[in-house]
Amino acid sequence: MSHHLFLLSPSDTPLYSLTHYSTKPAQTTPSPLSSNLPTWSTSAFAGTLTALSGATSATQSHHVQGGGVRMGGGQDRHVIQMIANASLDVIEDVMKKESAMYLKSVDKFNEWLVSAFITPGNMKFILLHETKNDDGIRSFFHDVWELYVKTMLNPFHTAHTGIRSTTFDTRVRASAKKNL
Repeated sequence: MSHHLFLLSPSDTPLYSLTHYSTKPAQTTPSPLSSNLPTWSTSAFAGTLTALSGATSATQSHHVQGGGVRMGGGQDRHVIQMIANASLDVIEDVMKKESAMYLKSVDKFNEWLVSAFITPGNMKFILLHETKNDDGIRSFFHDVWELYVKTMLNPFHTAHTGIRSTTFDTRVRASAKKNL
């Protein structure tokens, strides 16, 4: 199970991104309808849709840190970025309707859920994830926001520029491991 975090400036410029592979077991419930459907497709675009959706494939595997094997196909960086960028319009529409900072799941692309967190300075934190975990995601966003504020208080960091701090990255990864 993977999570993809993007921090965007008010002008939607990417400042930081993180891909986190969780070791926690996924809590999925199979649909009774999907168990009766065939696994093959006659669609000419089936391969493209599978690649865009990030569906798992038994023929493709990637080794991850710790010796485990992560299964996945089509989870290319550009597809993940496309999903995050495509959700920006939905996030801005929800921002106009709600005054909450944590917007929960605002969009869905195949199995990817998009959750967002908007700071008072109009920074957008976008998280792509595969399962619902509202409490964990809320805690993760609050931790990242706190770390972001501490980074902005650094007199040597210029606002709305990329975050290259190894301390920031290490602490965001620790929070992702704890909450996601």
